[in-house]
Amino acid sequence: MQPTNDSNKIKICVSGAAEMGFLGPADYEIAKEVGREIARQGAVIVTGATTGFPLWAAKGAKEAGGFSVGFSPASTEREHLEVYRLPIECMDLMIYTGFGYVGRDLLLTRASDGIVIGPGRIGTIHEFTIAYEDGKPLSILHGDWDTDEVIQNIMDKSHRQNDMVSFSNTPKEVVAKAIEMAKKVRSGEKHYVNDDKIGGSQGERIL
Repeated sequence: MQPTNDSNKIKICVSGAAEMGFLGPADYEIAKEVGREIARQGAVIVTGATTGFPLWAAKGAKEAGGFSVGFSPASTEREHLEVYRLPIECMDLMIYTGFGYVGRDLLLTRASDGIVIGPGRIGTIHEFTIAYEDGKPLSILHGDWDTDEVIQNIMDKSHRQNDMVSFSNTPKEVVAKAIEMAKKVRSGEKHYVNDDKIGGSQGERIL
């Protein structure tokens, strides 16, 4: 049997609220099922090494035998634990960025092949807008929250086309769509043209 190569697997970032006090108990299970589906569908889960929705997704991925990567806002494990007070559980690989939450978000989304968006607040919206501007595959989960509606409103008023965004009703579907779009980018069927490389053109970004 050939050894598996996790470096070649699709890497799916899970973005969602670190503070889930405003959500219902069922949302924790939804997060875990998103993580389980990432593992079941053969991808690696990537998170901001934080609490809440991303942590529970990482727990689900580990339960299903998956591999979990965390991008911390801290520069060291000690800072991660003592200053940011974030967990290290469920992480197979930790990357200490040292860039705080804002800088971490950029590295987190750019290191991923696709992003699944669950319920969240400003941090989740920040990760969405970075990935959206970058032309990353984005798979949005509908639920008993308004994050999906906020994202749709941002897209409608952004004056920026991005056809690598989808909306789904179930964890299985939201993960499958993220992986499908990510594979299209890897294969060259879809690709992104960065404005910085074409003189700041404001035309279509996904070709």
